[in-house]
Amino acid sequence: VQLQASGGGLAQAGGSLRLSCAASGHTSNNYAMGWFRQAPGKDREFVAVIRRSSGYAYYGDSVKGRFTISKDNAKDTMWLQMDSLKPEDTATYYCAYGRGVILSSISNSRAYDRWGQGTQVTVSS
Repeated sequence: VQLQASGGGLAQAGGSLRLSCAASGHTSNNYAMGWFRQAPGKDREFVAVIRRSSGYAYYGDSVKGRFTISKDNAKDTMWLQMDSLKPEDTATYYCAYGRGVILSSISNSRAYDRWGQGTQVTVSS
Protein backbone atom coordinates (compact mmCIF):
# COMPACT_ATOMS: atom_id res chain seq x y z
CA VAL A 1 0.00 0.00 0.00
CA GLN A 2 1.28 3.40 -0.94
CA LEU A 3 -0.11 6.70 0.27
CA GLN A 4 0.27 9.94 -1.60
CA ALA A 5 -0.55 13.02 0.43
CA SER A 6 -0.96 16.52 -0.89
CA GLY A 7 -2.22 19.89 0.21
CA GLY A 8 -1.17 21.88 3.20
CA GLY A 9 0.76 25.10 3.11
CA LEU A 10 0.41 28.41 4.84
CA ALA A 11 -2.81 29.97 6.16
CA GLN A 12 -3.78 32.73 8.49
CA ALA A 13 -5.62 32.07 11.70
CA GLY A 14 -9.29 31.60 10.94
CA GLY A 15 -8.54 30.44 7.43
CA SER A 16 -8.89 27.09 5.72
CA LEU A 17 -6.75 24.46 4.10
CA ARG A 18 -7.46 21.09 2.56
CA LEU A 19 -5.36 17.95 2.63
CA SER A 20 -5.82 14.89 0.48
CA CYS A 21 -4.41 11.39 0.59
CA ALA A 22 -4.74 8.72 -2.08
CA ALA A 23 -4.13 5.04 -1.42
CA SER A 24 -2.94 2.59 -4.04
CA GLY A 25 -1.77 -1.00 -4.21
CA HIS A 26 -4.18 -2.51 -1.71
CA THR A 27 -7.07 -4.97 -1.95
CA SER A 28 -8.75 -4.77 1.44
CA ASN A 29 -12.02 -2.92 2.01
CA ASN A 30 -11.70 -3.17 5.76
CA TYR A 31 -9.44 -0.27 6.48
CA ALA A 32 -9.34 3.14 8.04
CA MET A 33 -7.55 6.17 6.71
CA GLY A 34 -6.85 9.36 8.46
CA TRP A 35 -4.43 11.95 9.71
CA PHE A 36 -2.05 12.40 12.56
CA ARG A 37 0.08 15.44 13.12
CA GLN A 38 3.30 16.22 14.85
CA ALA A 39 4.66 19.56 15.90
CA PRO A 40 8.34 20.04 16.76
CA GLY A 41 9.13 18.64 20.17
CA LYS A 42 5.71 17.08 20.60
CA ASP A 43 4.29 13.60 20.29
CA ARG A 44 2.33 12.53 17.25
CA GLU A 45 -1.29 13.55 17.74
CA PHE A 46 -4.45 11.98 16.41
CA VAL A 47 -6.43 14.31 14.15
CA ALA A 48 -9.15 12.40 12.31
CA VAL A 49 -9.88 9.01 10.79
CA ILE A 50 -12.60 7.62 8.56
CA ARG A 51 -13.50 4.00 7.95
CA ARG A 52 -13.69 2.89 4.36
CA SER A 53 -16.60 0.48 4.74
CA SER A 54 -18.93 2.32 7.12
CA GLY A 55 -17.90 5.91 6.55
CA TYR A 56 -17.76 6.47 10.31
CA ALA A 57 -15.48 9.37 11.16
CA TYR A 58 -13.62 10.05 14.36
CA TYR A 59 -11.96 13.26 15.44
CA GLY A 60 -9.43 14.36 17.98
CA ASP A 61 -10.81 16.70 20.62
CA SER A 62 -8.66 19.59 19.48
CA VAL A 63 -10.15 19.60 15.97
CA LYS A 64 -13.79 18.63 16.54
CA GLY A 65 -16.15 21.09 14.93
CA ARG A 66 -13.40 22.62 12.81
CA PHE A 67 -12.06 19.78 10.68
CA THR A 68 -14.05 17.47 8.44
CA ILE A 69 -12.79 14.22 7.01
CA SER A 70 -14.37 12.68 3.93
CA LYS A 71 -13.63 10.00 1.35
CA ASP A 72 -14.30 8.74 -2.12
CA ASN A 73 -14.15 4.95 -2.14
CA ALA A 74 -14.05 4.74 -5.91
CA LYS A 75 -10.90 6.83 -5.94
CA ASP A 76 -9.49 5.47 -2.68
CA THR A 77 -8.95 9.05 -1.71
CA MET A 78 -9.55 10.82 1.55
CA TRP A 79 -9.66 14.53 2.31
CA LEU A 80 -9.29 16.62 5.41
CA GLN A 81 -11.00 19.99 5.26
CA MET A 82 -9.52 22.23 7.90
CA ASP A 83 -11.49 25.34 8.80
CA SER A 84 -11.15 27.94 11.53
CA LEU A 85 -7.46 27.19 11.68
CA LYS A 86 -5.47 28.15 14.74
CA PRO A 87 -1.74 28.69 15.17
CA GLU A 88 -1.66 25.56 17.33
CA ASP A 89 -2.70 23.55 14.27
CA THR A 90 0.76 24.16 12.88
CA ALA A 91 2.43 20.80 12.42
CA THR A 92 3.51 18.21 9.92
CA TYR A 93 0.45 16.19 8.97
CA TYR A 94 0.80 12.50 8.15
CA CYS A 95 -1.69 10.38 6.24
CA ALA A 96 -2.20 6.99 7.87
CA TYR A 97 -3.71 3.69 6.72
CA GLY A 98 -4.63 0.75 8.89
CA ARG A 99 -6.36 -2.55 8.22
CA GLY A 100 -8.80 -3.93 10.75
CA VAL A 101 -8.40 -1.05 13.19
CA ILE A 102 -10.61 -1.65 16.20
CA LEU A 103 -12.51 1.18 17.83
CA SER A 104 -10.43 1.22 20.99
CA SER A 105 -7.30 1.80 18.89
CA ILE A 106 -8.71 4.29 16.41
CA SER A 107 -6.66 7.17 17.79
CA ASN A 108 -3.49 5.14 18.39
CA SER A 109 -0.83 5.69 15.77
CA ARG A 110 0.48 2.16 16.34
CA ALA A 111 -2.74 0.75 14.88
CA TYR A 112 -1.77 2.08 11.45
CA ASP A 113 0.82 0.30 9.36
CA ARG A 114 1.20 2.56 6.37
CA TRP A 115 2.14 6.20 6.39
CA GLY A 116 2.37 8.83 3.74
CA GLN A 117 5.00 11.48 3.52
CA GLY A 118 4.34 14.38 5.82
CA THR A 119 2.86 17.61 4.58
CA GLN A 120 3.47 20.85 6.40
CA VAL A 121 0.64 23.04 7.66
CA THR A 122 1.59 26.42 9.04
CA VAL A 123 -0.97 28.77 10.56
CA SER A 124 0.08 32.32 11.28
CA SER A 125 -1.56 34.46 13.93
